Amino acid sequence: MSSLSNRLSPWLHQQWQQAGVLSWLLAPIAALVGVMLTLRRGWYASQPGRAYRAPVPVLIVGNIYVGGTGKTPVVIALVQALQARGWRPGVISRGYGVKAGPQPRTGKGRVSAEQFGDEPALITQQTGAPVAVHPNRRLAVEALLRTYPDTNLIISDDGLQHLALARDIEIVVQDARGVGNGRLMPAGPLREPASRLARVDAVITHEATPSSAPDLAPPHKVTGAVRHARMRLQACGFRHLCDGEVLTADLFARRYTHRTLGAAAGIGVPERFFATLRQLGLKLDWTLPLPDHHAFSVSPFTNRHADAILITAKDAVKCQALNDDRLWVVDVTARLSDAGFNDWLSKRLQQR
Repeated sequence: MSSLSNRLSPWLHQQWQQAGVLSWLLAPIAALVGVMLTLRRGWYASQPGRAYRAPVPVLIVGNIYVGGTGKTPVVIALVQALQARGWRPGVISRGYGVKAGPQPRTGKGRVSAEQFGDEPALITQQTGAPVAVHPNRRLAVEALLRTYPDTNLIISDDGLQHLALARDIEIVVQDARGVGNGRLMPAGPLREPASRLARVDAVITHEATPSSAPDLAPPHKVTGAVRHARMRLQACGFRHLCDGEVLTADLFARRYTHRTLGAAAGIGVPERFFATLRQLGLKLDWTLPLPDHHAFSVSPFTNRHADAILITAKDAVKCQALNDDRLWVVDVTARLSDAGFNDWLSKRLQQR
């Protein structure tokens, strides 16, 4: 099934970039989806009290394009930036792939990816911020504030379409695919109409460009009331999963020159990760794209020959138990084109 998914996903996203025959055939279903979305949004708008209002500001980081666009690195970067500005954020998530119980799970620091999901586990591991996971965002918020009462800001990893949770700031993360063919699912890749982008507070565009490229320019642009910024992920270190040794990209490349290198990624767009490694000058002998949120309950590397295997930080939270001495984690940091973005965001939150 994983192999089939790996083949179908790129094909489907390719179809969604054009208004081809498949898109036209599915257009009536997409139109029905659009009507349902409009009715649902109108139902919540007619009585604002239907949405739960948390006692602290709520920041949503989401997307309208289905699948991975790079939200998690943005959440991590925003949590760290807001912590540096005096905020005490907590993060909520639905906990993708986790079997939800009646009560939300809360935790902080090192938590189990099996219990919390890979993205929440990575977020709290890298930021120290508390997390709560549950499909019902209200329950997640209440549990997080009850367990960590000093939290004064809620950041929701995804949840743009979860209208039952009132929000103060909305940030959309998109990538080079933009809005694809501009159509709603299943005729296109959109969870909501493209016009939704005009009603959020900010749009961050994830650019897959070389980490060694010059600083992003121009610094930012503002279109109407929506603030725009571009984001690149920059490799900040190569970390050995078993013993914690950290090397720079240059030192890693020097150590593994003329040795066999492999790379694997269970993220939304695995090729983006592989391209980043090649842009760093690494020669990959093989790559292994895996489905997003791959469980790693069984090692996919058993029959793969390599002196070193590079994986993402998101996958690393699930690979520790593999005890594979060949695994190296590529840690990245998000860089925004807008140097004033985080100050702007903190000020907006204070106003709300």
